Amino acid sequence: MNTGKQGTLFVLSGPSGVGKGTVIDKLSTEDINVEYSISVTTREPRRGEEDGQDYIFVNEDEFFRMVEDNKFIEWARVHNNYYGTLKRTVQDLLNKGKDVILEIDIQGARQIRDKFPAAILIFLLPPSLDELEDRLDKRGSEDPDSKKTRLENARQEMNEISYYDYQVKNDNLEDTVYQIKEIIKKESKLKE
Repeated sequence: MNTGKQGTLFVLSGPSGVGKGTVIDKLSTEDINVEYSISVTTREPRRGEEDGQDYIFVNEDEFFRMVEDNKFIEWARVHNNYYGTLKRTVQDLLNKGKDVILEIDIQGARQIRDKFPAAILIFLLPPSLDELEDRLDKRGSEDPDSKKTRLENARQEMNEISYYDYQVKNDNLEDTVYQIKEIIKKESKLKE
């Protein structure tokens, strides 16, 4: 069913450990008309993550078959793993007039902006780098080398915030979700 109105594509990016997944989970419980498109990844599931719900977990061979078959609207190598967004899923939702939010890294956000110039990019900032390090420690899924890489990447990623339409500091979950919800409402209304 095509409603005639194209949906709006939103991108939520930010450093590893900033709380993107938590914000997306909380947004999904709010009264807001936005669909979440899960990513395909080659990384191992973290404790509590489910295939097909949090991510679509595949091995590298499967991932690169999907790349060769042009299944992704964006894909990138992030922290030694590959992530991609399925083209058909996103395009079908947008064509039905649904707003869609993607939780992707900066490389992916740049690819989305090239393919979907009207996409709205939101950068999620940590309160501080010390707080980001604490969050990575609490997550308990990073060895010292991985944590060091993620913190170095975070510094570089935060240099990219001017590329984004909005920047939201995630120091209080309720406030952060409210701000992102307001951005989604505002930008969706502008397209009506």
